[in-house]
Amino acid sequence: MMLLKSKAFICMGLLAVVLASCESNLKDVQMMNAVAFSPAGQSEDINLKYTDSGELKAILESPLMLDFSNLDYGFNEFPKGVHVTMLDENGNKTFIESDYAISYNKTQLIDLQGNVKITSHDGKRLETQQLYYDQKNEWFYTEKNFKFTDEDGRYYEGPGIDFNKDFSIINAQQNSGEGNVDNIE
Repeated sequence: MMLLKSKAFICMGLLAVVLASCESNLKDVQMMNAVAFSPAGQSEDINLKYTDSGELKAILESPLMLDFSNLDYGFNEFPKGVHVTMLDENGNKTFIESDYAISYNKTQLIDLQGNVKITSHDGKRLETQQLYYDQKNEWFYTEKNFKFTDEDGRYYEGPGIDFNKDFSIINAQQNSGEGNVDNIE
């Protein structure tokens, strides 16, 4: 009986050692499968100028840019926000700012988040918490709540809006607003 008890203790001890070593190996295997998600580069206090055919089209300023172009679906992240100045063919400026942004390289889509504001040269202003910009089609859109104010101080607000870069085409899903109407026929 004593021999059986000592064999049981030895088996229990061996089992404990095996389980402890398996736990250690499991952690090693988990670490091998972890994705290395670190930027290929980092830039501080950036001031990028975008040109097309020798003409200045936009200026992007940010305190920090993280470059993740090393990934299959590469992107640039601006964790401390952006300030963008867009220039049209007449040199008129539109200002865009947000607390955070991501620019996706393959789709040419920019996701602006947190206190997003666009102010055009003629006084139009849009405010929202998230806004996407399709660079290829020069089109903005959001499903979030927005407030759009025109150059005369009239505004409308609601969920969901899309528009072109100079606010000449605006599509709002549902909205309400306030403003003065001078001439009603």
